[in-house]
Amino acid sequence: MQHRSFSLLTMLMLVIVTARAEIDPTGRALTLAADLPAGALKERLQSCASGPFYPTAFSIAHRGAPLGYPEHSREGYIAAANMGAGVIECDVTFTKDLELVCRHSQCDLASSTNILQTELATTCQQPFTPAASAEPASARCCTSDITLAEFKTLCARPDITNTQATSVDEFLAPLRSPVIDQPSQCGTVMSHRDSIKLIQRLGAAFIPELKRPEVPMPFNGFSQQAYADKLLAEYRELGIPAEKIYPQSFSFDDVRHWIKKHPEFAQQTLWLVPRPRQITPPTLQELRSLRAQGLKIIAPPIPMLVWQNAQGRIVPTAFAKAARASGLKIITWTFEAAKATAAAYGNQPGLMLEALDVLAQDVGVSGVFSDWPGTVTYYANCMAD
Repeated sequence: MQHRSFSLLTMLMLVIVTARAEIDPTGRALTLAADLPAGALKERLQSCASGPFYPTAFSIAHRGAPLGYPEHSREGYIAAANMGAGVIECDVTFTKDLELVCRHSQCDLASSTNILQTELATTCQQPFTPAASAEPASARCCTSDITLAEFKTLCARPDITNTQATSVDEFLAPLRSPVIDQPSQCGTVMSHRDSIKLIQRLGAAFIPELKRPEVPMPFNGFSQQAYADKLLAEYRELGIPAEKIYPQSFSFDDVRHWIKKHPEFAQQTLWLVPRPRQITPPTLQELRSLRAQGLKIIAPPIPMLVWQNAQGRIVPTAFAKAARASGLKIITWTFEAAKATAAAYGNQPGLMLEALDVLAQDVGVSGVFSDWPGTVTYYANCMAD
């Protein structure tokens, strides 16, 4: 692989964020770079270890920094900003009293918080059921079954469970982090408003995702459109400029609603493209049709954009080429998501950096969600010299 730097177009989309102080994202990035095969990319990434490094909008914090901190926690958001994430995500769902909170899904409280270890366990739709025979341990607890005040009494925790558990304590498996020696198992949960105020203070932009409701809508008179509107309204009420907000949803109905009813957000609204096992990837003609409907940005998963060919090289997919030809801006997810990383790269984690390089150079993505944003920050700064 020849030495390459970001193209002018990619540099323009990169947008180094200069409002925050110099940061240090080197640790994990250098560990991965050491695992790369000898070549120009390895030399380049190792040569700029002394920095300086600055926050960048190319680096998007996926739920904070869940490779080392409880997801959607205050602590994870602060860590992400300290690693140079220029954009930070809050997945948005709602409580019983129709307040917006940051959770990956509406009914993941059993695994992503300590609710099963509190008195609020009695609110769970399905109480903890221990593993038995071929049946895994399980529980189902939803934000829509508790109030905002009750939600704020919980700990955010790594969204990891032991499906063979026979007790709640066994069920709440600890995070075994490759980047933090003793990761916290009790982070500070965040309402959507809390996240806006914190991310604003941290100097980053916002990328809220409207989560799919797991209860029939309308819920207590709260319609899907009202839910989508409330998400944007909270930014307006807190005085956040529209150009700093990237609302996103897997539902194109939500995206269409925002583009039509809230045109000031149309340039930044993202359609999250579902995984290939859920949909057939859109064709070039279909992508151009979406663009004609006002869509500017798509966000497909990384495996939809790059693959490893028979010669072992990581190359763009046919869909990636179509996406680039469509004229749509591309953001992708999720770099170094633990399960996906193990499946895709096995015992060669350095290949992640090769994939990141192809995404930036050949696919032309303008942002990458990461579970450890520092590595993407490091790459972007290093390649932008």
